[in-house]
Amino acid sequence: MVENMDIISKDLNILFIGFNPSLVSGEVGHHYANKNNRFWKILHEAGITDRLYKPEEDVFLLNRGFGFTNIVSRATRAAAEITSEEYKIGREQLWHKISTYQPKIAFFVGKGVYLQYSQRKKAFWGVQEQSIVNGVVDFVAPSSSGLVRMKMDEIISIYKKVTKIL
Repeated sequence: MVENMDIISKDLNILFIGFNPSLVSGEVGHHYANKNNRFWKILHEAGITDRLYKPEEDVFLLNRGFGFTNIVSRATRAAAEITSEEYKIGREQLWHKISTYQPKIAFFVGKGVYLQYSQRKKAFWGVQEQSIVNGVVDFVAPSSSGLVRMKMDEIISIYKKVTKIL
């Protein structure tokens, strides 16, 4: 299992932030690698990427201004397996990463990820009124997991909103 899957640098347009790697992603060392995850398809259909990328191409997106991290680095079958202690440590580490690297947009792939990070009770889709790290826009979008019951068109329309602030 790959322990640290971060693909991150300064001057990113978007830092995509997930809960944690799936077992498949942890095994292969690439983000959103589970065949049931629609992340790459959503990015392309929302116009965020110029073409449909494969998980193994995630590192190449760094040159295009896109980075990847998670609130928790341990791979699990489901986010429900993440402990409160892991979230506590992950929150601090994520705040440090965002503060250090200062991406234009901290893009939370899942409302639950953002709520864990921000410790807020609620959030809405898109740009949040108040960011956690000054100078970085917090953007919340639905999870790309195949378990999400939202219609794809609805998910894509939310992701598409980020292109207006790039």
